[in-house]
Amino acid sequence: MSIWARISGSVLVSLASLSLGSSVWAAPLSIKISSSLPEQSFAGVFLREFKERVETALPDEVELEIFMSGALGSEQDVLQGLQLGTHMATLSASGVTEINQRTVIFDLPYLIESRDQIPVLMASPAGDLLREGFEGTGARLLAVWDNGFRVITNNVRPVTTPADLAGLRIRTPSSRFRVEMFRELGANPTPLSFNEVYSALDQGVIDGQENPADVVVSARLPEVQDYLSVSNHIYLPTYLLFSEQTLAQLSPDAQATLEEIAIEMGDWSRAWGEENDQTIMAELAEIMEINEVNFAAFQEAASPLYNSSLFIDAIGADMIEATLAALGTN
Repeated sequence: MSIWARISGSVLVSLASLSLGSSVWAAPLSIKISSSLPEQSFAGVFLREFKERVETALPDEVELEIFMSGALGSEQDVLQGLQLGTHMATLSASGVTEINQRTVIFDLPYLIESRDQIPVLMASPAGDLLREGFEGTGARLLAVWDNGFRVITNNVRPVTTPADLAGLRIRTPSSRFRVEMFRELGANPTPLSFNEVYSALDQGVIDGQENPADVVVSARLPEVQDYLSVSNHIYLPTYLLFSEQTLAQLSPDAQATLEEIAIEMGDWSRAWGEENDQTIMAELAEIMEINEVNFAAFQEAASPLYNSSLFIDAIGADMIEATLAALGTN
């Protein structure tokens, strides 16, 4: 064999090795996505559906690993990690106010009356302002999904008016805005990580908590709570957030597909939530005492928050004005 034949053969072997190495290097990007909620919650349902859709559309580019129940850290830890690039993605809710205070708009009580208002809001200038609020944080908002209207549970008495909250130790997320809301309503708000709620209720450290009814079931709270009051005091969406550093590892086309699926999932999640509410409340009625509240009394008690400097300074007058205009309530 001539020297040129030997060289040509070596080159072909090298190219084959390079090709093999490239195929290994081009394996799908494994993205860890987390939630503080239990696997059986609506968040688990949504993330599993999202995983199936994404991996079907992008089989060679993305693989999603789901971590529930705060397995990767508290909501605050994960959100900080998104900003630093040490966490990849999350489906989060109340804690998002700490990195984008425009999201505090959803903490204004009785702002949202129907899930149908959410896509209208997100397609308006208010939605643009909300998305812009994430710029420079290291986290990108792909879509808002359902979370549901929040209700109040406790062990002491039915809550019909704000006066019934007097003296009750109500767990809130670690959000000064939710704390201020329940203080305004007359309760004794007690911020706790969600992972601590069950044991705190069981041990009598707190009297009650507020969350969507779906979370009441998935977290087994009827085991340690007697009363559920359908206050619907706020509708809070969940935010599907990805680290900018994670998204930068995907092609522009893959990023666009990921976002398109996320937005489609928003509509799917709200339809699922609407149907699930009816099922969940029927189940809860068999094991808890459920009561309606005096909405007018709650709205009146919470109305000062709309003029509170805490809320206005955080949200921004422009965001409040744009939101009220989008909802036709200004």
